[in-house]
Amino acid sequence: MTITPTIKVLMLNIGLTMMLAGCATTQQQPDAAFSELAAQLWQAEQQLNKEEPGRLTDMSPEALAMRNKQRLGWQKKLQQVDVNRLSEQNQINHAILSYRLADDIDEYRYGAHLMPLTSESGFHTSLGFLPQRATFGSVNDYQLYIQQLSAIPRYMQQQTAWMQQGLATGMTQPKAVLKGFEQSIISYITEPEQSVFFKPFQTKPAYVSTEQWQQLRHEAAEQIRTAVNPAYQAFYDFMVEQYIPAARDTIAASALPQGEAYYQNRLQHYTTLNMTPAQVHQIGLDEVKRIRTEMQQVIADTGFQGSFADFIQFLRTDPQFYPKTPDELMRYAAFLAKKSDAQLPKLFKTLPRTPYGVVPVPAEIAPKYTTGRYSGPSRDDQAGFYWVNTYRLDRRPLYEMEALTLHEAVPGHHLQIALAREQKALPDYRRSFYTSAFGEGWGLYAEYLGLEMGFYQDPYSNFGRLTYEMWRAARLVVDTGMHSMGWSRQQAIDFLASNTALSMHNVTTEIDRYISWPAQALSYKLGEITIKRLRAEAEQALGERFNIREFHDVVLSNGSLPLAVLEQQVRRYIAAEKG
Repeated sequence: MTITPTIKVLMLNIGLTMMLAGCATTQQQPDAAFSELAAQLWQAEQQLNKEEPGRLTDMSPEALAMRNKQRLGWQKKLQQVDVNRLSEQNQINHAILSYRLADDIDEYRYGAHLMPLTSESGFHTSLGFLPQRATFGSVNDYQLYIQQLSAIPRYMQQQTAWMQQGLATGMTQPKAVLKGFEQSIISYITEPEQSVFFKPFQTKPAYVSTEQWQQLRHEAAEQIRTAVNPAYQAFYDFMVEQYIPAARDTIAASALPQGEAYYQNRLQHYTTLNMTPAQVHQIGLDEVKRIRTEMQQVIADTGFQGSFADFIQFLRTDPQFYPKTPDELMRYAAFLAKKSDAQLPKLFKTLPRTPYGVVPVPAEIAPKYTTGRYSGPSRDDQAGFYWVNTYRLDRRPLYEMEALTLHEAVPGHHLQIALAREQKALPDYRRSFYTSAFGEGWGLYAEYLGLEMGFYQDPYSNFGRLTYEMWRAARLVVDTGMHSMGWSRQQAIDFLASNTALSMHNVTTEIDRYISWPAQALSYKLGEITIKRLRAEAEQALGERFNIREFHDVVLSNGSLPLAVLEQQVRRYIAAEKG
């Protein structure tokens, strides 16, 4: 066969096409293999965490050991993946799956299941959300829910058994943070019709007959009376008679078994940064000094005559700063949330479709609960909720409400979490992922955005913003101080009280929260510092081409991220914009 020039060119083209196709296939193979592995891993993890219909999670030693063994196997498979051969999005997927797995494995390794409560909540309060988590679309759904109620005694006995093992090994919450904790248990023991567990039976749906409805209500009330209430009573007795009296007298995480390693592990988990307690402590001291200077300037702007301590005392005691009724506080929170809604298009290119409501913190947990919190939806047919604590109104200053609302509602937690849930192009494990360093860092950054949204016009409200920022900076100091540097509980209380305008009730509940939840409080300020630094980097690099709406889109469009991954995304955006 004679090869003409035309045939030669054609053969070269075919060869080139085949070579390029081979390269593309070579590139696709690692991504395809990883995507299959990720899907299998996530499906397996969903099965591990899934509650069978009518049941609660099995917390037996055998079940926990089995879950940990399976996770170790998945972790080994993830570690064998060559991340450098993956696409950008799959590199993020790999980082997030690795992070989620490592947390579950580390918590089991360090024995966190022996201590299934903090100063403000525990497994018993999580059970109180069963009505919200359940789906009711048929008579069978109600029957399955009643079966779950009947499973509560076994579940609580399993948790109590772990706590008894914790008592034997020294893995307990400190006695100092458990004062009054028993009230969060006893508040669930009520007449069946007044119980939070009876809420699904308050209103009859059309698809249930009157006779069926009466039977279902009777069965639910009977389970609350004979199973739920006795289980809570047994847990109450255990806490009062055994756990609290025998709980440890120390407060530091470093005093726990494997304590120093456990605290370092929790620090790295919650901040997603490779830092030591000493480094975090120093950042906190530097931030406290900087913010204190700004606070002094705001005090001068008010015309107040007196010391910093005098001004704090004035804010804590003058009735003009406090709501008179729960309704007044709730209305003000709702007004601020709606005011913030109107400013969002100026700063954000993409907004979520999921709405949010403003509701009080549930009465059962309010006394020891924080000032406010965001509760996200668990299903697509639910809204998110901004919780406002209306317990003890003399401890809920109005000058903090602007910062609180921006943090918990919009542009804070609701905006960020709802957008992540609605990113349909991302895998489920990305849309449901949340890391404190990103989420809480964004919440604190959202408070700062209030300056660009027309908030904090009143100097007292601006001081409230600064006291919230100071609060998060002081956390870096007191958390590391107590858990790693020998600080006492009182020393931490004094530091937080002398640097912020938080009410003394909030100061003590916050310090107890940091004691009982080591290192979580470090995530807020370190996350905010990272986001602000990346924004300043983008503004400086892009100059007039910097667009705040585009920047926020880059930060939020991939959902919650470890901070190192966020940094990579922002720098890719800067490079792309520079062209």
